[in-house]
Amino acid sequence: MVNKTIIISNRLPVKIVEQEGQYILSPSEGGLATGLGSVYKQGNNVWIGWPGIEVPEERQDEVRHQLAELNLIPVFLSAEEINLYYEGFSNEVLWPVFHYMITYANFDQTYWDFYKSVNRKFEAATAAHINEGDTVWIHDYQLLLLPCMIRKAQPNVTIGFFQHIPFPSYEIFRLIPWREELIAGMFGADLLGFHTFDDVRHFLSAASRLSSAKIADNIITHKDRQIVVESFPMGIDADKFQNLVKDPTVQAYKESFKESLQDTKVVLTIDRLDYSKGILQRLQAYQLLLEEHPESVDRLSLYMIVVPSRDTVAQYKELKDQIDQLVGKINARFRTLNWLPVHYFYRSFPVEFLSALYSSADICLVTPMRDGMNLVSKEYIASRTNNTGVLILSEMAGASKELNDALVVNPNNIGDVMRAIVKAVDMPLAEQKARMSVMRATVKKFDIHLWVKNFMDKLEEVREMQESLLTKHAVKAVTEQIGREYAEAHDRYIFLDYDGTLVGFNADIERASPDQELYDILTQLSADPANKVVIISGRRHETLQEWFGHLKLDLIAEHGAWQKHYQEEWKALPLLTDAWKKEVSAVLDTYTDRTPGSFIEDKSYSLVWHYRKVEEGLGELRANEIINHLKVTIANKGLQMMPGNKVIEFKNIEVNKGKAALNWLYGNTPDFIIALGDDHTDEDIFKALPPEAYTIKVGSNISAAKYYLRNFAEVRGFLKTLYTDGPSVVA
Repeated sequence: MVNKTIIISNRLPVKIVEQEGQYILSPSEGGLATGLGSVYKQGNNVWIGWPGIEVPEERQDEVRHQLAELNLIPVFLSAEEINLYYEGFSNEVLWPVFHYMITYANFDQTYWDFYKSVNRKFEAATAAHINEGDTVWIHDYQLLLLPCMIRKAQPNVTIGFFQHIPFPSYEIFRLIPWREELIAGMFGADLLGFHTFDDVRHFLSAASRLSSAKIADNIITHKDRQIVVESFPMGIDADKFQNLVKDPTVQAYKESFKESLQDTKVVLTIDRLDYSKGILQRLQAYQLLLEEHPESVDRLSLYMIVVPSRDTVAQYKELKDQIDQLVGKINARFRTLNWLPVHYFYRSFPVEFLSALYSSADICLVTPMRDGMNLVSKEYIASRTNNTGVLILSEMAGASKELNDALVVNPNNIGDVMRAIVKAVDMPLAEQKARMSVMRATVKKFDIHLWVKNFMDKLEEVREMQESLLTKHAVKAVTEQIGREYAEAHDRYIFLDYDGTLVGFNADIERASPDQELYDILTQLSADPANKVVIISGRRHETLQEWFGHLKLDLIAEHGAWQKHYQEEWKALPLLTDAWKKEVSAVLDTYTDRTPGSFIEDKSYSLVWHYRKVEEGLGELRANEIINHLKVTIANKGLQMMPGNKVIEFKNIEVNKGKAALNWLYGNTPDFIIALGDDHTDEDIFKALPPEAYTIKVGSNISAAKYYLRNFAEVRGFLKTLYTDGPSVVA
């Protein structure tokens, strides 16, 4: 069966209206629908979403059949579901919080219950059409729980998720009562996309604090899967807006504007009615301009289009009333017989009318308080075919990260916005053209089609990365080659790290002692006369002696500083000194005093600074400070500084797990060597061992090891298979 791509969003890319008992379908003109047309209209690909109206149960099959011809699959929602899942949770919890408007958030439990149940409804609709190996691309904040739901039902599909609105900082996001569940829902994806790098940083910060996932750069490791988080700035259908300017209808609109405007310069703003758009602040800036610069009277007009939205909701109705009053106040105060300061339209217009406005307006004012991207700014630029015009853009809009040649303003600073309008009005034509030509090239290159391609290409790249990790998973390999070669070998060396490999990671280092299951495994392995079992750990030699001295094992402690063959005494590496410890310890003490939860572990020939109990982020910050503070000292004294899993270790440069392992093999030629470890200190062993050795990293991070196991539980299961009657798959 040919694998397909399934797009899922809250709304399908069609408008459905009922006329005289018939459902009439018309395609959506939105940029997303245009861009994704290249995906969902191909082959057996489909788009799943709500059709936009409530359809009675007895007529659902009829609508389903109509939509199927367009590769569209409906998810039918009741009026109650739309009210509580969409208007409720999506728009009264997520929208205000993600746009930093906390006072508008309503954390209602019923909203959350319906949000979960509707996400499950989308999952059920998807389940009917999905097969192993398919690719799924989920869109936006209404479906944050869906990636995980699909992942549970279909583990072997590739899932991408893109958020079209901002992602807030952790301090804001944590206010949502169901924050952990939302993060866990998003973790079902393989690739998480946002408009800007700021959004990526905010998400990674929230994910690191609200989950047990490990994060390195922009890769999250969670439940043995790697999730990539990237920014993909969304574009528009630039060619469409560029070509619209030549359309006869648009030209006719432009001619009529020219007649009515005469010599007046036009400032254009287009927004949906929403408190995140900064409409009131923009009007206040314009009012301030007319007060401070009376010469602007008769010279400048604000054309303000506000597209109706949710105006039955109290805060939106209140916002509309405030806009109406302020527009009325400005017009009453400043208008003349021949001139109106604000031309205010509370309605939507066809794209041809907007195109005429875009190509006629001297200035486009886009000043949202918070916006994921804001495509109005890009539509304006694409429409400026003669390279004139000035874009004034809020630094809070994602587009400001790309369109650096706009006049970028802080929308909260009314004076700043006013001064930008004055600068735009007076900007010489040459400067306008220089700025606009650069922005037009950006908008043309990074259009909606490149956005779709970039996302789908990255999703494929992530899928290939995960498949390559899968092939390295030692659970698969153990049933074949490792188990067979172990059984056939007569002289085996088994090197085992301790913390994170044979036992789990514990915040209290004293509590990670061996349990009975581990003792049983080590006893069984060491009972075979062909096996030489070596525990090679960073632990103090006294600790290893206490825990394992009674077993038939070789022990290497403190990364090789102390060594002990079975039934022999402990020996320290010759020529090691600890004279350096006093100076390094004094520095570490000052950082420990400033970092609650950190502590120093003093070993014979090394010092370890632990920060596993320190607040997330603070420990990493202090670790970097220590590294910078001590790097010169360490180099001068011939020491080694090794950052690890919530630790930094300082030790003599001669001390190295790889050297210790080679020392153990010196003069021996075993026919089977295996080494398991979870830390970067174990990388020294993996690199030092001969190429025929089996090396296994615990945890699926990038490693020199040939294979990996997910955690200590898998390690134990793996070791058991070596001495039982024939290997079997472990979970």
